Amino acid sequence: MDYIKNYIEENKQRFLDELFGLIRIPSISSISENKDDMYKAAEYWKKSMLEAGADKAVVMETEGHPVTYGEKIIDPNLPTVLVYGHMDVMPVDPLELWNTEPFEPVVKDGKIFARGANDDKGQAFMHAKAFELMMRTNTLPCNVKFIIEGEEEIGSPNLGKFMEENKEMLKADVILVSDTGLIAVDIPSITTGLRGLSYVQVEVTGPNKDLHSGLFGGAVANPINILTKMVASLTDENNKITIPGFYDKVLDVSLEERAEMAKAPFNLDNYQKAVDVDTVHGEKGYSTNERTGIRPSLDVNGIWGGYIGEGAKTVTPSKAYAKISMRLVPHQNSVEIGEMFKKHFESIAPKSVKVKVDVLHGGEGYVSPIDLPAYKAAEKAYTDTFGIKPVPVRSGGSIPIISTFEEKLGLKSILMGFGLEEDAIHSPNESYRLELFYKGIETITLFYKYYMEEMKK
Repeated sequence: MDYIKNYIEENKQRFLDELFGLIRIPSISSISENKDDMYKAAEYWKKSMLEAGADKAVVMETEGHPVTYGEKIIDPNLPTVLVYGHMDVMPVDPLELWNTEPFEPVVKDGKIFARGANDDKGQAFMHAKAFELMMRTNTLPCNVKFIIEGEEEIGSPNLGKFMEENKEMLKADVILVSDTGLIAVDIPSITTGLRGLSYVQVEVTGPNKDLHSGLFGGAVANPINILTKMVASLTDENNKITIPGFYDKVLDVSLEERAEMAKAPFNLDNYQKAVDVDTVHGEKGYSTNERTGIRPSLDVNGIWGGYIGEGAKTVTPSKAYAKISMRLVPHQNSVEIGEMFKKHFESIAPKSVKVKVDVLHGGEGYVSPIDLPAYKAAEKAYTDTFGIKPVPVRSGGSIPIISTFEEKLGLKSILMGFGLEEDAIHSPNESYRLELFYKGIETITLFYKYYMEEMKK
């Protein structure tokens, strides 16, 4: 469609400048000092929606960070697409590993480098620009609503209640999300499944204060030593999780479906080179893609305690801590898994220490049918822009709110992502290819055209 390509080409620099304005706001939802920045980001989204052509855009309160809602209703009798995205980003630590300032976007080698460049400011902003394109070219074929939240990176703890309180406002036919990725820059894919998440923090306490490791070492339990042994016991020699009952609700995917999944293009050597490892690691009996797509996992996300400053300080610490995430597959319940972990972890602690487990947040897995009109529309849109039919894939990541949308609003979500493994989301030097930012705008615009065609069949 020439009018789409022409509009993008004529406005490329402005699109980028406006995205950079959003990226420069350090909207880190997990850090209380950044609360004001969450409101700045919410107001920026409000302004962007109104300038793009929304009839209405408002910043709405939750019990936590705000939500920005916008809409354009061209005809109440037409289908409505609800666009979801998030304005919050992950912390930037460790700062010393960044090659550029995290919140000062830089374009280098055809990529935007900054926190939020991909996740999710770059990807979500494509929807604002696709909406603007359709408004300015008078080609918007259906109603559009936007819900941009500020707590996705901390598990969306308040969005479920927000949805319940605003069901009529959020009424739609399908939810459209860009917060996932592609197999490769030239191999499009549509994410049809997400893993759920249960995230916990554990605290192990030994003596009532730090002790001299010479006078007390070997006589009093060292919480760090105990914690590392407890964590190590959470998986066995086959890298299977040892928590009793953990796999009870895991659906074993058939050999036939696993064979179909194996047809997705995947180069193990390139995968290993991309993350600089000599070999992959995971549950025995499953491929790399299966380990992240159809099997659950358990990972320590952070572990600390004692003295970590420069030089030596010989102490037996009083406390040790770890943050642990468990990625879940459909049918596993995040609340049940959190309680299961808590019960097990407390049971394996020796009497020489005290253990505290806090379940911080979680969400459920999600699977989307590939026979929905919206899926077929997305498939056609990708085929047009990439010249190849997209592959349906199950992602190892989690977007906890997606299953909540289905539970609270009764809506399916179509996950049209444009990120790549190389983008290093959640890590230092996060990036997003300019090529895919612009191609995403084009593909999303085409989605609306094909969606209306599919809905009329």
